[in-house]
Amino acid sequence: MNDLKYLMSYTIAIVTIVGILLGGEYAYMTVIYAFVFIPVLEILLKESNEKMSDEVKKSRSTDIFFDILLYLNIPLVFLIFFLSLNVLFYSTSSIEIIGVIASTSIMMATNGINVAHELGHRKSFFSRTCSKLLLMPSQYMHFYIEHNFGHHVNVGTENDPATAKYKQSLYNFWITSVIGQYISAWKLQLKLLKISNQNFFSIKNDMMFYIIFQLSFIAFIYFNYALTVTLYSLAISIISFLFLETINYVEHYGLSRKKDENGRYERIKTVHSWNSNHVVGRLVLYELTRHSDHHFISSKKYQVLESIDESPQLPYGYPTSILLSMVPPLWFKIMNPRVESFQN
Repeated sequence: MNDLKYLMSYTIAIVTIVGILLGGEYAYMTVIYAFVFIPVLEILLKESNEKMSDEVKKSRSTDIFFDILLYLNIPLVFLIFFLSLNVLFYSTSSIEIIGVIASTSIMMATNGINVAHELGHRKSFFSRTCSKLLLMPSQYMHFYIEHNFGHHVNVGTENDPATAKYKQSLYNFWITSVIGQYISAWKLQLKLLKISNQNFFSIKNDMMFYIIFQLSFIAFIYFNYALTVTLYSLAISIISFLFLETINYVEHYGLSRKKDENGRYERIKTVHSWNSNHVVGRLVLYELTRHSDHHFISSKKYQVLESIDESPQLPYGYPTSILLSMVPPLWFKIMNPRVESFQN
């Protein structure tokens, strides 16, 4: 029964559906829930850093309940995405349009990209295909290649565009990370093709298929909803992946791996990612906030991720940290001393 707490992962999606259906100012319900209600709850509730026994970890790792929670997001995400497009097609209210776009974008980032991230680390072909499918509405399918073959190898180094540098603002990071990750994804794809002795037009060139699938998806929206709603859908996509990049910013800000006397980077440790034990964010985001353990052993499923005592801790949960990161001077004032204490 204790594991039913993970049903909270659907709350953002449910709030989004209710807000969109009610319309008008209610379309902002998800924004209020994510950035007002959850932060307040995380201040009121105690952090949780409980440990699991080996028996519990083994049992949870094979419990299908946790997998079902992930896969149900696929129909849910697409249902809400197209529900929002239908509302946007008929809406004449600027207030409602902005609210629907903002709320749908948050849902796409949490129940879409975030779940895609978890499934992308699984070994089965089915799970990885589902991961790519969830990335398609956000126009961010290349994330699968760059994250798994780039970020998890280069995190905390100058070679990783998804690691925010010390004193780098969020807005500068958006530019360097979005562009850098796409370029990195292509470089990794070409490297993979070379290793497998395949040419550019090979069926194994996933990056080409991503372009085809994403353009086809946009074309489908255009022919069914016309130009205006297509532009709205692109706005949802952009905001959703910028939401992801903001989480990337928070997860690794200022943390770097040291080089040895031979110029090689040290192995990835639990001190190279920021951790958060704030309960609500943990459950809503499928334990993404226990990011230190995730990077230390990327194959661990979300339900067995733990808090590592030596990991650097965020002073606030993810929603509050995201808000703080949008005000660079305030973010630097709070986070820079923490970075310095771990890097020195």
